[in-house]
Amino acid sequence: MLAYFIRRIGYGLLTIFAVSILAFLIIQLPPGDYVTSYIAALESQGDEVSAEEAQALREYFGLGQPAYVQYLKWISQIARGNFGISFQYRVPVTDVIGERLMLTIVLALTTLIFVWVVAIPIGIFSAVRQYSFLDYLATTFGFTGLAIPDFLFALVLMYLAWDWFDFSIGGLFSPEYASAPWSVARVVDLLKHLVIPIIVLGTSGTASLIRITRANL
Repeated sequence: MLAYFIRRIGYGLLTIFAVSILAFLIIQLPPGDYVTSYIAALESQGDEVSAEEAQALREYFGLGQPAYVQYLKWISQIARGNFGISFQYRVPVTDVIGERLMLTIVLALTTLIFVWVVAIPIGIFSAVRQYSFLDYLATTFGFTGLAIPDFLFALVLMYLAWDWFDFSIGGLFSPEYASAPWSVARVVDLLKHLVIPIIVLGTSGTASLIRITRANL
């Protein structure tokens, strides 16, 4: 058993290593680098960056070194738990990942609660009132929820939210709350933006659980 777990851990580490190499290579494929994008953004705002300043930035970020040297430095720092500073947000990468991980957990938990709250009562009702009109209606909903692709359902809901309610559909926050500190207003804004993702992610799970609950009862 111990040997099995050791093998599994070894396979996991090898997979992570292979994925890190693949991700690094993909990042290196497009022409230019972060400094090129940064300079283009500055120039679009009317600022000018000289070649000397651009070279200084590349040396500062270590972008002038060979790709394998950049990778070794990058992976060695990650192995020590140092993920560096985000170029875009100017904050530690761990802070960026932490906030998004928290939002992912919140979305997953709220979706799970939605599935249980909706599916179990409908499944029980369908089992008790078997072959009734509402049972057929729940069955139709279940098969429809399983058949509609999530991305298509999401596009429809996003369009309706934007067209009917003039609702901001980009991300989990409105633009004015995207970078704002946490507050009651930001939490309320997050809850509003969670509605569509919860419905989209929970529909197929709800449909499946309705059928499972009905069949088992």
